[in-house]
Amino acid sequence: MDTHGEAARTAADDRAGTAAEAAHESIGDWAACSADPHYRAAVVDLLGALAYGELSAFERLAEDAKLAPNLADKAALAEMAAAEFHHHRLLHDRLAAIGADPDESMQPFVEPLDSFHRMTAPADWLEGLVKAFVGDAIAADFYREVAVRLDDDTRDLVLSVMADTGHAQFAVAKVRTAIEQEPRVGGRLALWGRRLMGEALSQAQRVVAERDALSNLLIGGAEVRGFDLVEVGKMFNRITEAHTRRMAALGLAS
Repeated sequence: MDTHGEAARTAADDRAGTAAEAAHESIGDWAACSADPHYRAAVVDLLGALAYGELSAFERLAEDAKLAPNLADKAALAEMAAAEFHHHRLLHDRLAAIGADPDESMQPFVEPLDSFHRMTAPADWLEGLVKAFVGDAIAADFYREVAVRLDDDTRDLVLSVMADTGHAQFAVAKVRTAIEQEPRVGGRLALWGRRLMGEALSQAQRVVAERDALSNLLIGGAEVRGFDLVEVGKMFNRITEAHTRRMAALGLAS
């Protein structure tokens, strides 16, 4: 049985399923929706958080490349890092285009994201791969969920920058091979994956709680379609279920 191929397909199906949830009836374009100052503030917050997240991902992948066991793996991570920086530039330029200062928009998210990365610094190459695959995917799921409440222009940008840059198939293949060669590694990485999940959800809840415009967008106060707190709970349940599937794709227990 081709476990690497099956795991990669599982991860791809997971991403496709999450993206499918982002399909929705149009609530209008940016020009129409941004007339609401509360909505505009929420989108600036969202794009600021995403822009700094992509910049952090670039820095982290470039740093993780130093841990790579060979030149091919080092080059692969460098290529992924370049893709993350391209996403950062798209978000940076979009913020500027809608009249927001990109640096000011990112600033509120520097401390919580840096704190998350400090608390989840990988100890080795394999932990770095699991974090790149699982940790980034949790954030991507969250932003895709928010995307259903965005105008068409902003939604398209968010979904495009949340597209996989090659993390999934690369990480799945490397981690599963490592576990096959040394099964005891699986237990350590499973614990690491659970820690990543807890820290990621904690930081996401913290950011939403501290940013009124963003929290209003999430619960429906700054957008056209209704969305209540029960649905927020369901959203986090969906993110947790997706995490479980990803851990299984890696050959790890969640």
